[in-house]
Amino acid sequence: MPAEDLALNPDPSPLSVPARQKHIPLAKVRSAYGRWAPVYDELFGACFKPGQRRAVEVLAGQPGDRILEVGVGTGLALPLWPRHTEVTGIDISERMLQRAERLCKRHRLKHVKLRVLDAQATDFPDNHFDKIAAMYVVSVVPHAPALLTEMRRICKPGGRIVIVNHFAHPHPFINGCERLLADYAALLGFHTAMPTAVVTKSPGLRILRTEAVNWGGYWTLIEAENLK
Repeated sequence: MPAEDLALNPDPSPLSVPARQKHIPLAKVRSAYGRWAPVYDELFGACFKPGQRRAVEVLAGQPGDRILEVGVGTGLALPLWPRHTEVTGIDISERMLQRAERLCKRHRLKHVKLRVLDAQATDFPDNHFDKIAAMYVVSVVPHAPALLTEMRRICKPGGRIVIVNHFAHPHPFINGCERLLADYAALLGFHTAMPTAVVTKSPGLRILRTEAVNWGGYWTLIEAENLK
């Protein structure tokens, strides 16, 4: 979709927030991904990889760029980042980060630093990062608007933010199933029916592109410019 069209109409098909969608407590998120950690790569690695590759390609890290990967998890995307960049990966799950640390050692990713942090309230200074990637995390955090606000704060003016996530499906039957699963968000560790408008209508973001990624186009990549 052309950028100029997106700027005029940032969310051509907005979906209402499901009435039954609830915030997932941070402790529940940490607990859920502690359970997912041992099998995460096997269950999601192949499925999520195309979206991760595309996000890295879109951000096009330049020499010296400071890049933040939010919700880095087990580090599946870390080997994809150019070694001439400075990458910081954060996650709320220590068990997920333990696997990411082993991956960094195995691949000798000396340009990567990992930290346990809540992405909704980090301790990074304002305007610290040139580019930010948030892959498969917007529907995980307890409060997505808080995450988007924090990413804008720590990203430089004019910096790029790329989000890859599953959003509520436009097909009525599939969307109905996603809404039924919303009651189990705390157990699953993610919201199943997050509307795209949470991102595309977020203040201070100029949407540059949206495109379908991964198997069946069930996930969406959104690239935005940070307007400050």
